[in-house]
Amino acid sequence: MLDILERLDPDSDRIDLLVDLVDKLRPRRAHDLAYARAQVRTLTQLLKGDPVHAWALRRYITTLLETRRHTSLYSDVGILSNDGFFTELKKRIAYRILPPALDEIYLSDTLDRLLCREDDYVWIRGVPNADWLALFDTVSNAPPPHSGETKPTPDRARHVTLLGLLDAIRTLSCRVCALGLEPKLIHAHMEIEEVDSPFLMQNIEANNYLDQYNRLLSGEAERMDDARHLLVMLDQCEEVVLKVRRRALAAGTSVSLTYLLLAITQSVDRLRKLLFLVDTSGALPGAPTLDLKALADEATATAEAPTALRRAAALDLAQELAEAHNTKYQVRGLVRDNVDLLARNVTENASRTGEHYIAEHRGALREMFNAAAGAGFIISAMAIIKILLSYLQRAPLIEAGLYSLNYALGFMLVHVLHFTIATKQPAMTAARIAAALHESDQKGGRYRQADADSMAALVNNVFRTQLVAVLGNLATVIPISFLLALGYWYLTGHHLVNVFKARHLIEDSHPWHSLALLHAAIAGVWLFVSGLVSGYYDNKALYTRMARRVEQLHLLRRLLGKERLARFGRYVEDNLGGLMGNAVFGVLMGVTGTVGFLLGLPLDIRHVTFSSAYLAIGFVGLDYNLGWEQAGMAVLGIALIGTVNLLVSFGLALWVALRARKIRFYHGFKLLRALGRRLRAAPIDFFIGPRADFLSEPKRGIE
Repeated sequence: MLDILERLDPDSDRIDLLVDLVDKLRPRRAHDLAYARAQVRTLTQLLKGDPVHAWALRRYITTLLETRRHTSLYSDVGILSNDGFFTELKKRIAYRILPPALDEIYLSDTLDRLLCREDDYVWIRGVPNADWLALFDTVSNAPPPHSGETKPTPDRARHVTLLGLLDAIRTLSCRVCALGLEPKLIHAHMEIEEVDSPFLMQNIEANNYLDQYNRLLSGEAERMDDARHLLVMLDQCEEVVLKVRRRALAAGTSVSLTYLLLAITQSVDRLRKLLFLVDTSGALPGAPTLDLKALADEATATAEAPTALRRAAALDLAQELAEAHNTKYQVRGLVRDNVDLLARNVTENASRTGEHYIAEHRGALREMFNAAAGAGFIISAMAIIKILLSYLQRAPLIEAGLYSLNYALGFMLVHVLHFTIATKQPAMTAARIAAALHESDQKGGRYRQADADSMAALVNNVFRTQLVAVLGNLATVIPISFLLALGYWYLTGHHLVNVFKARHLIEDSHPWHSLALLHAAIAGVWLFVSGLVSGYYDNKALYTRMARRVEQLHLLRRLLGKERLARFGRYVEDNLGGLMGNAVFGVLMGVTGTVGFLLGLPLDIRHVTFSSAYLAIGFVGLDYNLGWEQAGMAVLGIALIGTVNLLVSFGLALWVALRARKIRFYHGFKLLRALGRRLRAAPIDFFIGPRADFLSEPKRGIE
């Protein structure tokens, strides 16, 4: 470092030597914080021991600051552009492959050479604030080696920096105003048209504030008002954003609206920080999101509180800008920040749907059993049709299309008739459990015993409902498939499947002599994906007001009439998610085997209901000549297939739902103990549920 300090040219505006100096501070591994701290302290001691070098470095840095343009660093870095999510995503991917051309006249582009590694912000944040402030004080307080200094002074550099901050405030205020008047935001919050828009009013206040500041700088005014009125307007902007986000949980959202809200939030937050830094009154509240613990690290115990707080805020902003610069081309962060709210809305819609898949008493369980039994009839027919389609011997892609059509239409028919497929439930009920955990977390942040008992009741309801739904499916799919295969033999004089095909159908369910469990896991993944698709289209139907859009179809209005079209529109809005989820699941089931064949990979699906249907069909095809051992292995395989179907889809759905709500569950043992208490207290009710009249009876001692 001493060699670099000796080579400093105070009059140069090239950053090469500063790049070399930062490289000396940088550890080889970003997480080697001890090395970074030691290097920063070593540089501070060197400069304290040699005031000439300290002054040279001071004048060199002020020259760099004076000859660069500051505004874009404060207004753009760490804030989403106005391009929209997909344009920003495409740009980041392109820039990661081939970075953009840079112009070092801009301070933001200069950072590309100073902080050239994507993890530089780690060691910068790892160095204590006191060490950074000590280094800053050593450089900024360095005295000139002799009087008569005429080169760029720190005061001029401060003036240029201040003008950059003020220009950034104006830029950000105009950007917030433009974003707040976007049609998609007004569509989501129509009340904004009935009153003065806070997004417009904050821009007016910002311009008034900046005009006063310019008069103060030019000497036309001795003092100016603080930015409290502007901060009030920014508070109102944030309130609108929060209202839109809360309403989105019920009315749906989109990627573009989510991106817009995030851009507004980032811009308002940066505006607050810049206003705090340029404030001359010292009366503004502390910088938002500032970690006040940073003040304890400062070596400025004698400094006045406003000055100390502003120094800490400036350091906090500098670290934030360093991190934002290092991660500005990262795709993962962009997707994570924007998809969180959309995922929350998707899983929120899934959780509301999941309420219909949870039976609390025996009467509801009987209804669930009947609905599942009804689905068994349709699945049996789908299994027969699938076997018949295989006899057409079409080209692989055409065959995959026929299979997909069979599955998709069958699953959609199940939905239209209000029947239930057991394996479709976990993706919905998992979201409902996550919603219950979120409600518990919001009540106090602690998972109390009462919460464990209520969660155990919900999990118990989900478990027995799922069990009854599976039994309902199997109660009809096995005998109906058997009867259909037998009827085919009576009508045609030959079996639906020959002996070879029958053995193949049964052996495909063997738990370890086949890939049944792997294929069951693939089916579980597709069940999870179909649940996400269902939640996405439910969200989309609400956000786009699908019912009103359908009502505007003039051709359908002439065919159906106004009232029927209105009912049809409401049906589409309420059921679009279910229909699309079932259609997508059918397509995925239909194409998986063909894709595996084309790629030479052992890809296929095993679904518990279809495996049960194929067992019954294969049993008829073998003329009932099935040994007990082979039958037992097939039954065991089907049970394991069903278990894997349910566990994979439920686990993935629960994981996504918890991540979308940003909650973690660490109380599994408490939940298991609560479930154990329920099983011991009422084992019959644990599996078949309490009577409906028991639930309606008031409990003694509770008013």
